[in-house]
Amino acid sequence: MTLPFEIFVGLRYLRAKRRNRTISLNTFVSIAGITLGVAALIGTVGIMTGFREDIQSKILGTTAHIIVQERIKENMTDYDRLADKVQTVPDVVAATPFVLRQVLLTTPSGVQGIVLRGIDPKREANVTELAKNITAGQLVDLLTPIKVMQVPADDPKGEPRPVEKPGIILGKELALRLGVFIGDTVNVVSPVGPISAMGMVPKIRTFAVVALFHSGMYEYDSSLAYIELGEAQKFFNMATSVSGVEVKVTDVFRAADIARTIEQELGFSHGARDWMQMNRNLFSALKLEKTMMFLLLVLITIVASFNIVSTLTMIVTEKQKEIAILKAMGATKQSIRRIFMLNGLIIGFTGTGIGIPLGYAFLWLIQTFWTFDPSVYYISTIPVHVLAEDVLLVAGSAILISFVATVHPANQAAKLEPVAALRYE
Repeated sequence: MTLPFEIFVGLRYLRAKRRNRTISLNTFVSIAGITLGVAALIGTVGIMTGFREDIQSKILGTTAHIIVQERIKENMTDYDRLADKVQTVPDVVAATPFVLRQVLLTTPSGVQGIVLRGIDPKREANVTELAKNITAGQLVDLLTPIKVMQVPADDPKGEPRPVEKPGIILGKELALRLGVFIGDTVNVVSPVGPISAMGMVPKIRTFAVVALFHSGMYEYDSSLAYIELGEAQKFFNMATSVSGVEVKVTDVFRAADIARTIEQELGFSHGARDWMQMNRNLFSALKLEKTMMFLLLVLITIVASFNIVSTLTMIVTEKQKEIAILKAMGATKQSIRRIFMLNGLIIGFTGTGIGIPLGYAFLWLIQTFWTFDPSVYYISTIPVHVLAEDVLLVAGSAILISFVATVHPANQAAKLEPVAALRYE
């Protein structure tokens, strides 16, 4: 099988004559520019995707995939029936009720405003990764009151004696801020309490720390705490109602569609929000950042394309006589144009072919040798994940830019008149 003469001639033209080695150098520089641009793009999108998926996994490890709540009323009363009905929806794995309120935690060494969640310890593990994130203690410890030494308010002697207190699970950072560990007590202060002659009086109750969790998300670890569902209902005077129902699904990327199915199943009185909707601002910012980094690094490839333009322009200038002879032998303008376009595509394909594995090697070096102290940075290595569609986008962009850079030099070569080129030969 013989190659088309355009490919054969194009490959020869990329190598300059001995008297003009500048063209060969420019060819090498053009390939190197495309290679660096592609490698930088692969490295950047791989790291950005890795960070996005790392944040996504940490969010989904702490929060549910879908939250179902009442549209009109603040609280939900028939939550057991509702949870059972939600679990009949296709692609729903499990559902559990929860209570959500903002409170203050106080200790002798600190005060912190947090979000307090009331959960069912037996069912929570089926919906979120809280049980796996606990680093000290156990999730089921919320079910057993803890005996702590405390001085009763009505004891005139002031002698401490064992008193049973309900359990609470704190985030690792929150526990450090408050200066508490397992076995210590914290006061939970609700701003909404009983109404007296002096107005609304904050409600205060003491809880014993039974476990600590570490999700990897600083926002969660520093501002989230859990208590047993029944204790939350009593503390917030909610009787038998809850804030909503948490839902886990089989495919997190279809959570929005499943949420719409749940709304149709439950009717207009109930609304369902998926995890993407609840964290829309964060993921929109990450997506915008990835897009802007991609566009900025494409500039490297565009700069390399100017080298392609200059290289092909120099080749056209040097090969005027050869181009004229080819035309005199019957080569058409389209054939001459294809010769120089193939030159640019060869540079683009070569640079892309070298740049992709170079980008992967760069990411491997970062993951292998660039480590962090997880107690400070929450990660031990930089998360990396290269998607196939990102590689195709990078490769396609580099090749397209290389092709566009060939248009002007190729047209100039195609317009060359044989008589003008051979007049003085």
